[in-house]
Amino acid sequence: MQLQIENLIKEYPNGVKALQGISITIEKGMFGLLGPNGAGKSSLMRTLATLQMPDAGTIHFNGINVLTDQMALRKILGYLPQEFGVYPRVSAEQLLDYLACLKGVASKKDRAKLIDYCLEVTNLTEVRKKHVSSYSGGMKQRFGIAQILLNQPQLIIVDEPTSGLDPAERQRFLNILREISTENVVIFSTHIVEDIKGLCTDMAILNKGAILLHDSPEKAMERLKGQLYAADISQELLAKYEADYQVLSSVYNKDNSLHIRVFSKEKLEGDFVRVPPNLEDVYFTTLMPINN
Repeated sequence: MQLQIENLIKEYPNGVKALQGISITIEKGMFGLLGPNGAGKSSLMRTLATLQMPDAGTIHFNGINVLTDQMALRKILGYLPQEFGVYPRVSAEQLLDYLACLKGVASKKDRAKLIDYCLEVTNLTEVRKKHVSSYSGGMKQRFGIAQILLNQPQLIIVDEPTSGLDPAERQRFLNILREISTENVVIFSTHIVEDIKGLCTDMAILNKGAILLHDSPEKAMERLKGQLYAADISQELLAKYEADYQVLSSVYNKDNSLHIRVFSKEKLEGDFVRVPPNLEDVYFTTLMPINN
């Protein structure tokens, strides 16, 4: 099971170059697409989900030419956009039954069995009779997963799914994605670095419509080993340190001093302590120009 993207280009009428020659191969499992807001993640997701056509390039999934045979892909596609609407005063059970009919599940018995499975996987069985419009944000996102599982998809695309969720709902949602990724290609688009940690076996960082990095999180962090330093400094010194060093991040300590993380190929002395790299370091070093 494999998704192959070659030289994908998309420019909008307003001149925004959303995708600039993207080429990448994605294997079975959880794939994290990381990037800042406006990086082109949603444009790529919408293109892969056959909601818009690119200006150039090719997309193939398991022998399907996605751009010339969109219906073949849609039969095995599950897509959860950033925001999706639900019908008011309709229960989860009723809405899933309706959506299953639309997806071609004719037998009422088969629909009932499928709905039971989808509700169980997403931990919504106990609230199946409640109106979906009354659900919390996290429950609605889990319902979104339930509805995309109705057609037993092989390619699942979720776009910024954890924005606005509280920590508990976010963790429940990520656990569901992890479970269903074992037998499918799941593309998980986010700007939250924390969502990728411990979840994705493969990842890419996208910015300004281009892939800047493609690797496993572990290998990406390994390449920065020995090049990350940390120090605690006063707020007044931040500008000087930013001028002298490649400061990747700065956070306040309890005493209002700053804890900074710095990238350097040369060994740093003084107040600096060498620290192991994390995924945020990978993200920042990929997006920021590094001084040689």
